[in-house]
Amino acid sequence: MTLPSTGSAVSPRDAPRPGGPERTAGLRVLLADDQAMVRGGFRLILESQPGITVAAEAADGIQAVALARELRPDVCLVDIRMPGMDGIEVTRALAGPDVAGPLRVVIVTTFDTDEYVYGALAAGAVGFLLKDAGPALLIEAVRAASAGDALISPSVTVRLLRQLAPLRSRAAAGPASQLSERELDIARAIAKGRTNQEIAAELFISLSTVKTHITRIQDKLGVRNRVEIAAWSWEHHIACE
Repeated sequence: MTLPSTGSAVSPRDAPRPGGPERTAGLRVLLADDQAMVRGGFRLILESQPGITVAAEAADGIQAVALARELRPDVCLVDIRMPGMDGIEVTRALAGPDVAGPLRVVIVTTFDTDEYVYGALAAGAVGFLLKDAGPALLIEAVRAASAGDALISPSVTVRLLRQLAPLRSRAAAGPASQLSERELDIARAIAKGRTNQEIAAELFISLSTVKTHITRIQDKLGVRNRVEIAAWSWEHHIACE
């Protein structure tokens, strides 16, 4: 069932906040969705977690871009279909390859289509989450994006990366020979959708070591994030080994 659109943007000052004691500053999130009930549900889920605050809400893409540029939130949760500018246009404006100081954008949508996934990630999104993924995955996606990681709904991860690789010429910038054996192991694990914690456990190394390797992989390949590492891995058949 499609929920009714609010038809107007919601400023940070006007956005409703749940009752209770004032929250301390922490991870700040912008919610951009044209359905007030969806924004309200996301707010309740996120602000139930320590250290996460919804900094603002927007009900259309134009206001989402304006608020994001003004407030510089840690993470922007953006719906794919909104009036004014759609989620891909918003993502490109906030995190595109030509944007100085790009923000971290996670697309949240009910539409599991290749076109939307490709468009969002090519525009600079660091995550793609289906709205039925559940509260735990929503929280994990926000925390991952804030930490510089990426999270894609498990139902689309492998299919996406197999098909995305040939379309991402940026991700093919560096040859496999540039990476050490350990870095190849980590790139392969990222392509299979593993989190940093899972990689650390599988390879018997510390979480900080995983993060260090990921930074080195990004520098060597000339890519920006985990999504592009994964796409590079599929392009070079690393993920299949």
